[in-house]
Formats: sequence, C-alpha cells, structure tokens
Amino acid sequence: MAQNKRNRSSITQPIRLVDYFNKTSKFIDPLESWKVLGIYRLAAQIHLLRKAGFNIITHKKPVINQWNETVTVGNYELKSAPTIWNP
Repeated sequence: MAQNKRNRSSITQPIRLVDYFNKTSKFIDPLESWKVLGIYRLAAQIHLLRKAGFNIITHKKPVINQWNETVTVGNYELKSAPTIWNP
C-alpha cells in the first residue's frame, strides 16, 4: 500500500507544479511550493521536469530567515515546456 501512495505522489507533484507554472506568473520558490502545493523537495521536482524537456531557469532570491539573516534560495522560472509531455 505504501508503494502505491509513493508512486502516485511521484506522478502528481510534477503535474501540480506544471499546472501552477501555467496558472501563475511562472515563478516559484521552496517556501511557496511547500505552502501552496505541498511539495517539500521542490528542487527534486524541478530536476525531473528538466529531464522531461522543460526549460526552467534558477534565479537567486535573497530571503530573511528566522534569525534575521539574509540567505539565498532558488526562485524557479518556467521559460518553456516541451510540446509533448506524458507524465
């Protein structure tokens, strides 16, 4: 049963992410990914989409952490998608 759940989420997370890119400004960072899409490991999903032919650019985004320090996170931008994608 756990295996079925794992396979389902490994398919639905990239679909959710592509849907989000298509419906918004095409930018997402890890915190927004977690809050809005429930995707904790955003970079892993970005990697899968890039392997599938998506052109996704990584921008550096400065953010303030809980200790009031400036840190940098990836802010991903969808530039283009493959004409055919079969998740």
